[in-house]
Amino acid sequence: MTTTRIDPLSFLSDELAALKQKGTYFKLRVLDDEQAPVCHFDGRKVINLASNNYLGLTTHPKLREAALAATRKYGVGSGAVRTIAGTMKIHMELEEKIARFKGVEACVVFQSGFTANAGTVSSFLGPDDYIISDELNHASIIDGCRLSRAKILVFRHKDVTHAEERLASVANLPGKKLLITDGVFSMDGDIGPLPGLCAAAEKYGAIMMVDDAHSSGVLGRNGRGTIDHFGVHGRVDIQVGTLSKAIGALGGYVCGTRDFIEYLYHRARPFLFSTSHPPSVAATCIAAFDVLEDEPELIERLWTNTHFFKKELGLLGFNVGGVTTPASETPITPIIIGDGRATMDFSKAIFEQGVMGTGIAFPTVPEGKARVRTIVTATHTESELTQALEVLGKVGKQMGLIA
Repeated sequence: MTTTRIDPLSFLSDELAALKQKGTYFKLRVLDDEQAPVCHFDGRKVINLASNNYLGLTTHPKLREAALAATRKYGVGSGAVRTIAGTMKIHMELEEKIARFKGVEACVVFQSGFTANAGTVSSFLGPDDYIISDELNHASIIDGCRLSRAKILVFRHKDVTHAEERLASVANLPGKKLLITDGVFSMDGDIGPLPGLCAAAEKYGAIMMVDDAHSSGVLGRNGRGTIDHFGVHGRVDIQVGTLSKAIGALGGYVCGTRDFIEYLYHRARPFLFSTSHPPSVAATCIAAFDVLEDEPELIERLWTNTHFFKKELGLLGFNVGGVTTPASETPITPIIIGDGRATMDFSKAIFEQGVMGTGIAFPTVPEGKARVRTIVTATHTESELTQALEVLGKVGKQMGLIA
């Protein structure tokens, strides 16, 4: 006698059906060629406004050659986690290069920016400690805070006074205190108020931590990030960055004192239990930091394109932040639509007209604040951006999103 097994995951079909009913269901778009300003997704040629490839380094000839040379010399993989047999000389060279670039004692590279944040926060805090966190911090920070089991006090977005109030409320309680913020917030493109937060952390003896994922390669001298942008060197205890966005490759990194990095070697679980980067990735990242130093004109072009696009997008009448959401100050420029279904419909419509701008809805952003997040790069031409603006304007008018 045979019995029909009931699928214990059948409830997921209902969950997916609910997403389709709300209009926020999506399918992954597949890139057919290079991550470039103009490329092909699902066979369609589009102007790409959805990539984090700020400086166009994913296809930079110096990075390509570095990856190929490292593969020829070292092979395709490291073969182990860092603490067993997977620490190659090229990994140490990359970490030393980043530390010099950021002006800190030491650096450790993680497999991704997400694991850098989550693994770091959860490694040195526990149930008796306190985290004071901006309400719009990245999901990797949120997950790291939860994994630490520390007590979490959220402060209003970029509200230094509220952050200080939160610190004051636990100042006399035992346990470590961590004040943590994004340098640039990924959904709105605004910049964290580092000088005020650093002052608050110093006043109450808190550890200061900044996630600089979206400012690395974008802000500061040669792309050194928000710490350099604000001139708060020596006042931020832990700096996190990514190698997956402006750097053009893959990974995350944490900078701090030598003792702190040594501690992460022993306690950061993603570092302990994940195979290290292929040597080609490490070599690519080393070459990327050379490009940041040698080709500052890339960052200049990024900002020229950003200012042009923001101005023209605002003139079209789109809500690009600053009314019910924070105002963008970086190449991240959201087109705030609000309704999830309307946002996804707008994203699909512009894609059909040759512009790639991904719709982002709940739970990535709060209900009622869905948006198409656009990011220009240094390698877009003004002609390409003008063409994209024409499509955005035409479709926006057709859908009644702008007058």
